Amino acid sequence: MGRELSREFARAAALTAALFSPGGIVVAVLYGAGFLDGDVAFVAAVAILALAALIAIPGVVSLGAARSAIERLGPDAARPERAPRNIPLSLAARAIWPPLMRLRRSWHAEIARAEARLEAAEAVIAATPDPLILIDRQRRIVRANVASARFIGPGAEPRDLAGALRNPVLLAAVDAMLRGEPVRHVEFSLSVPVERVLRAHLARIGNGTSDDPGLDGAAAILTLHDVTELKRSEQMRADFIANAGHELKTPLAALIGFIETLLGPAREDGVARERFLGIMREQAARMARLVDDLLSLSRIELNEHVAPTDRIALAPVIDEVARGLELRAAERGIRIVHALPPDLPELQGDRDELAQIFQNLLDNAVKYARPHSEVTVTGGVGGAAAALVRITVADQGEGIPGQHLPRLTERFYRVNTARSRDLGGTGLGLAIVKHLVNRHRGRLEIASTLGRGSTFTVWLRAAGPR
Repeated sequence: MGRELSREFARAAALTAALFSPGGIVVAVLYGAGFLDGDVAFVAAVAILALAALIAIPGVVSLGAARSAIERLGPDAARPERAPRNIPLSLAARAIWPPLMRLRRSWHAEIARAEARLEAAEAVIAATPDPLILIDRQRRIVRANVASARFIGPGAEPRDLAGALRNPVLLAAVDAMLRGEPVRHVEFSLSVPVERVLRAHLARIGNGTSDDPGLDGAAAILTLHDVTELKRSEQMRADFIANAGHELKTPLAALIGFIETLLGPAREDGVARERFLGIMREQAARMARLVDDLLSLSRIELNEHVAPTDRIALAPVIDEVARGLELRAAERGIRIVHALPPDLPELQGDRDELAQIFQNLLDNAVKYARPHSEVTVTGGVGGAAAALVRITVADQGEGIPGQHLPRLTERFYRVNTARSRDLGGTGLGLAIVKHLVNRHRGRLEIASTLGRGSTFTVWLRAAGPR
């Protein structure tokens, strides 16, 4: 309060001096020229000073009161059109009060509109389904929407884009755009946590030198579009054509040969016709299985980057799969034994896909086990805080040479091509298992001992607490 009074006194003194100066100068000139004696000049000077003070002090006090009153009018205060009566304002100050209040209302209305526009822009950025990142002139991330978190991870802004997206192709494009090159599109890949292909759209904001505080100094915008599914579809189409053409060539050639024989030399040979038709049916069934497995693998790969989220009890799934294979196993004298612990936790997964995993593993075990042996299914938990569930399928077959183990999950890879085809295999079963396990964010381990058999162990995520 004392400091404020000192400032008001200094203002009053300065204004009094300014008002006194013209009259004081005139009196001094008249006194110097001899037109006024000393007493008259002194009285005149005092009178002019008093008049200046009478004019200055009320004006300063009134303006000070008006300033205090204006400062007390916060955003939520009442907005009186008339000047407050309890504040000592001059007539001039009271006259300017109404237009001042109207100006204040206009400012508040403009601020409200600006805040509404800013909130709408923030809502649009937050709701944008594609990742959207704002970058400043130093290539730092200054703002990012929720959708971008799965690519750049959590972290406080600003931070360098290179620390969030370590891809030289993208960083080079961003640097070029910030230097003033035209809007750019670039494709790049991320390998973790799963491989993705992204298309980035880069554009400067305004002239690329934005200092707008509402944009946190952003000079450019980076939007990301996940084109993994599109790229996988293109690759799968190419793979399907190549693989299907290769695998279908042999049975198609056999079918064509038998058809030509039946239309020619064996037209009237009933015994040959029955034998050839049986072989043709087997070849056609083999092609149907191949097409089914290729389509299944294509669907799995298409969704491999999206992890399933259902809670599944695994024991009933394996029990159902084992019952479906009991008849085939009995034909070879094989017994399927599954002894899963009763406290096996639920899994995070897709029921049909989990059934397909163990259908393929158990089907392979039944095919390649020795007659009159056992196929066993065991399980348990492992990993940090029992976060993983282990399921092992073991057979008592001839075993697999070690050099073949790393390639067993490749498409169409067979240890013994002739035996696999004789048993009705398409060469895609373990490839399907691998991609399904990948989609469940698990892993597949294969071990084998010649003469004793093979074990296939699947590690899957346990579902969290309910």
